[in-house]
Amino acid sequence: MNQPPLVRLGWLAVALVLAATATAGCTRKSDGTAKADTPTRTPDQVKIALVPGGAHPYFQPWKDASAKAKSDLGIGDVTFNETSDWDQTKQNDVLKSLAAQGYNAFGVFGVSPENINATFEDLKRQGVPVASLASCPSGGVDKADFCLSTDVQMAAYKAAQAAIKAVGGKGNLVHLTGNKVDSNTQRRIAGVQKAVDETGGKVKLLQTVTDVDKDLQTAQKAVADLLAAKGDQIQGIVNTAYNPAVASAQGVKQSKLPVKVVAIDDDKTILAGIRDGSVAATVLQNPVGQASVGSYALMKLAGGCTMRQPGVIIDSGSFVVTKDAVGTYDTDRQAKTDELKKAFDSQYLSCK
Repeated sequence: MNQPPLVRLGWLAVALVLAATATAGCTRKSDGTAKADTPTRTPDQVKIALVPGGAHPYFQPWKDASAKAKSDLGIGDVTFNETSDWDQTKQNDVLKSLAAQGYNAFGVFGVSPENINATFEDLKRQGVPVASLASCPSGGVDKADFCLSTDVQMAAYKAAQAAIKAVGGKGNLVHLTGNKVDSNTQRRIAGVQKAVDETGGKVKLLQTVTDVDKDLQTAQKAVADLLAAKGDQIQGIVNTAYNPAVASAQGVKQSKLPVKVVAIDDDKTILAGIRDGSVAATVLQNPVGQASVGSYALMKLAGGCTMRQPGVIIDSGSFVVTKDAVGTYDTDRQAKTDELKKAFDSQYLSCK
C-alpha cells in the first residue's frame, strides 16, 4: 500500500484529548513521561477501532473481517473508519474522536510511516493497546505493540520472479508502484531490483513508474502513456500497488500487445484476467488476516496479556496465484491466517 506525502503535524492533538480521558492513577517511566495504568478488560468491554489512512480498495475486506471478529470473539464493539483522507493530521483527529467515544484498542494503518510512531506512543501512554496494521513505521522501529503487515519487499520480489518466469527469463520489465517517498515503495523497488539482478543481465528493468496509486484514473493514464510510448519495448509489467495493477490488466488486454502482466491483490478485473490468460499472475496479500488476527491480538492485550517482544514486526503473508490456483487461493490465505492466530498464542503473547 502507498499513500501521498502528507502534513506531519497534529499528533499532539491526540495526546491533549486522550490525556483528559486517562485514568487518575498514573505511574512514572524512567524517562519521566506519565503513563496510565493499563486496565484489564473482558472481551465485551473491549471496543476496537480499525483505522486505515483513507479510502482505498485494499481496506474494504477489513469491514467484513471486523464484523466477524466482533461476533466470533464476543468483543463489545469493532468499528471501521476510513475518513482520514490520507492526511496524518486528520487521522490523528479521527483517533482522538474515537478515543473520546470510548474506543480502547486501535488497529491503525498510519498515513505517514515516518511520523506515525509519535501517534502510537501517545495512544499507548493512555494504557491503550495499539497495532500497526498493513504498514509498519519506517526506520525499523515500531512503537505500537506489534506490526502485522505484508513483507512488502518479499512480496515485490515474488511478483518480479513471477514476471521474469512469464517472459521466459529474458527481456524488459517495467515496474508500476505507489508513492515514491513512502518507505514501503522503496522496499518494493528493492525487491523487484533484487529479482532482476539475479538474472545476470538477461532481464532489464526498463523503467520504474511511481506515484500512480492515487486512484484508478491516475493509474489508467499512466498505463496508457506507457504503452503508447514504449509498448513495443516491454515484455512484462510487474505491479506492486493496487490501482496500477487493475489499470495494467485492463490496458494490456485492450492494446492486444504481447506484454505479460503480473498484478497484486484480487480485484475482480485481475482475477478475470488470470482466468482468460491476459494476466500471468497476481501476488495476494492478507487484509482479512490483518484485521481478524489484529483484532484478536488487541482483545488479548486489552485483557491483560503483553507482547513478549514489544513492537515485533510480523509478516501477514503473500501468495503468488496463477491460473492453476485462481479458484483455490483463499484456502492458502485462510490457512496463513489461522497460523498467525496460533502464533500469537504460542509465540508473541504472554498471558497470565
